[in-house]
Amino acid sequence: MKKTVSIFSMLSLMAVSSFLFAQEQSVQKNNTSSNTKSESSVEDEYFSDMDGVVILSLASSDEYDNKLTAMQFLEDAVDNGNVSEDVMKALNQLAGEGISTQARTNGRLMNNFPDIRRRACLALGKVKTEEAKNYLVKVTLAENEPMVIAAAVNSLGEIGINGNDEVVDAIAYANRRNQILNPTSSLAFEVISAYEKLAENTNNKKIVIDSLTKIAADYHYATPVRNRAMKVLKAINDGGSSSSKK
Repeated sequence: MKKTVSIFSMLSLMAVSSFLFAQEQSVQKNNTSSNTKSESSVEDEYFSDMDGVVILSLASSDEYDNKLTAMQFLEDAVDNGNVSEDVMKALNQLAGEGISTQARTNGRLMNNFPDIRRRACLALGKVKTEEAKNYLVKVTLAENEPMVIAAAVNSLGEIGINGNDEVVDAIAYANRRNQILNPTSSLAFEVISAYEKLAENTNNKKIVIDSLTKIAADYHYATPVRNRAMKVLKAINDGGSSSSKK
């Protein structure tokens, strides 16, 4: 008797479950478009937030490997359009790692990772916002590694924002300092390219012209770099002459 009741109970439960499942499926089908949109938005927001939290935590770590992992996440995040507040904080931190933020043990700098700073600067160049520009200007003025400055300058040219000539002033300062202390052709090349991109948004072109003239005349730089400086200089001068005639 007990076995019969048990079987009957199971069958009843299965029937109820099937009914509820069918009802749920019906509701889901009637609301497919709205639910899909809502669930997608919530999911995107969730993963966006999680990316930011995880990346910021890794970027704040003292370990190089964690920072490298954070940088890889950041590059993917930026490529996928995730420029949340946490992502930007992490990029800013890594772009200044060892310069604006220093960790020392017995007086020795422990977090000097120029390769991480370089990659962070290049990632910021893809963000193309005022905030990203501000981060990069700070790096350009404070950095002492030519390859990092070159990346920052490259990104500033890509972003293209130059209000009150702030960006070309920063680039000219960094180039002038490194031209005296450590003239580097790769940095000079990025400076020239950035000037070319920013020329139309520059009010005081004398800053750019003076800087390009010094690069073109400096034989510490490779010949192709000096020739490129002359080419851009001529284009800017010709452009200025044409504008004056008009």
